[in-house]
Amino acid sequence: MSLVMTPEQCRVARLARDARFDGRFFTGVLTTGIYCRPVCPARAPLEHNVRYFFSAAAAEQAGLRPCLRCRPELAPAERQVLPPLLRRALQGIERGELVDSSLEALAQRCGGTARTLRRQSEHYLGLAPLQLEQTRRLLLARQLLIDSALSVTEIAYAAGYGSLRRFNDVWLTAYGTPPSRLRRQALRAPAGSLCLALSYRPPYDFAEMLAFFRLRAIAGLEEVTTDSYRRYLDGNSGREGAWLEVRAGTGASLQLTLHGVALRQLPALLYRVRRMWDLDADPQPIQAQLTASPALAPYILAAPGLRLPSGWDHYEVLLRAIIGQQISVKGAVTLLGRLVARRRDCFGSLALPDAAELLSMPLDGLGLTGARIRTLQALATALQQGLVLAEASDAQLLALPGIGPWTLAYWRLRCGDDPDAFPAGDLVLQKALLPQTRLSAAALTAYAEAWRPWRAYAASWLWQAAASGRLFDFNHEVTS
Repeated sequence: MSLVMTPEQCRVARLARDARFDGRFFTGVLTTGIYCRPVCPARAPLEHNVRYFFSAAAAEQAGLRPCLRCRPELAPAERQVLPPLLRRALQGIERGELVDSSLEALAQRCGGTARTLRRQSEHYLGLAPLQLEQTRRLLLARQLLIDSALSVTEIAYAAGYGSLRRFNDVWLTAYGTPPSRLRRQALRAPAGSLCLALSYRPPYDFAEMLAFFRLRAIAGLEEVTTDSYRRYLDGNSGREGAWLEVRAGTGASLQLTLHGVALRQLPALLYRVRRMWDLDADPQPIQAQLTASPALAPYILAAPGLRLPSGWDHYEVLLRAIIGQQISVKGAVTLLGRLVARRRDCFGSLALPDAAELLSMPLDGLGLTGARIRTLQALATALQQGLVLAEASDAQLLALPGIGPWTLAYWRLRCGDDPDAFPAGDLVLQKALLPQTRLSAAALTAYAEAWRPWRAYAASWLWQAAASGRLFDFNHEVTS
């Protein structure tokens, strides 16, 4: 979701090398056949030699090559207001789901047909879904060629190509040179590691994001230090297993380190990390909308780099929401850690139990109430019977015992899929707007209408302010 830019706005942004517009458009230089990010440090081309594109895929389809200096493959993604089918399909493409699946199968999983998906993609994006997939593969391969010590064969496989020959043919057709030429020009990353830069649009408060994950880290699955977040991926909480680590990077980027990860997992993991850390958000339209509210403007001005952190996946977020009902964050994390440990005792590795395991393992003695256990078991049963959380309707989830409007709204907010999700029944939010006064859910919902379509971000700012003990009244006077 972003503001549509005019050619004049693009011109001003590229000449200023304004990082806030990174990924919102690309500059195609017709005389050189290269396209760049607006932050490119190269000498700015003359305007009559420039054409603007609003996606890397569109620039690639126009026959342009990515710039070696600014590296368009590192730009944060662009969010747009899109139909649900197309939005879900684009998320699937980013996760690499077209590698082992047909367009027809992807469209069906997203609730439509391939014909409708093609029509929507061409109407809203000017490109076919398979063109978007081709660009995704090429740009991922490009990043790995430059930033990793993987062999070209390994990179071809990681990007989604079935053979090195196929990868070489596609690359040569797109860029006119073999991929090995780019590898010879690049600096090699240290052997045995895979470190990738994940860009964002500033401002970005990494310390605040890290604090969020530190408070909610589940023992055995996550470790958060003063400067890093680590997630264990295979049930082994040690360096011998598979893990990923996030740290602050250089410039407007985070550094992602991956260890022991299967190459075909890369697209899904990159998508997951970008969503968790909200790296594709566009602060400009969000802040422009929300600062118009006198009740929110002080919080945004005080913490302009705040983002909307989300969870690992839909299932884990729902477990967190259910277990965290009406108890503190610390208490919920303690119970989740006990659940992970119980799962290890039953099945041999550290992980949250899946639906089948949740139904078969004993849940007594963990500190969960009987009502919470019944809700978890009802969820597990529904999942076993075919419920798909990523596609579940509100009615399907509200039909489960123990899941009410707050749980549902909070779950959608923390999944990272809906920037307008808003748990109006949240006690902290109800007290945040008018200190010493608690608004009803209906009154808070009515007031928050002016914050659409960014109500989830509004909630994030209010929660952060309440946690820090600095709330403002409508006259912008600080209260404690």
